[in-house]
Amino acid sequence: MRAAQAGDAQAYRSLLSALRPWLLSYFRRRLHGSEGEDLVQMTLLSLHEKRHTYNPDAPFMPWIAAVARHKLIDYVRKTGRHVHVELNEELGLADGMQPDLAARDVAVLLAQLPKDQARVISLHKLQDMSVDEVSRATGKSPSAVKVIVHRGLKKLQALVGVSKREAADE
Repeated sequence: MRAAQAGDAQAYRSLLSALRPWLLSYFRRRLHGSEGEDLVQMTLLSLHEKRHTYNPDAPFMPWIAAVARHKLIDYVRKTGRHVHVELNEELGLADGMQPDLAARDVAVLLAQLPKDQARVISLHKLQDMSVDEVSRATGKSPSAVKVIVHRGLKKLQALVGVSKREAADE
């Protein structure tokens, strides 16, 4: 994506080709029939229209996964269908995204937060520790842990380009 933003047409074509199977898998797991193909096209079009909003310093997969998720939500709203969309989905891990890439993207994002905030989020969200366990491990009150996690997640959403309105829609 970085090369595509810099004007490399071949890199952009490669990106679109590489994303297509991942997007198709993502949508097929959530919908039945040929609807997945339509959503792939809508997502790729949205990527094309919004590519200027991608921050090249941020990981790409969380950004494109958010775009795909929003396209799915928009589609479901328009058609009146009901599908199950996890609030805390593993961004693409079951859809063929390599775990080492996901771990790298998470590390890059967490590195952009203050160390204490990144540690609390890592303990609570990545290591599945309860608020009380994180409180004991860090010496912070449970209320402080909740506030740190909430504010840190808001910062992470901003880093991957999720607006306040989009976050509220979810």
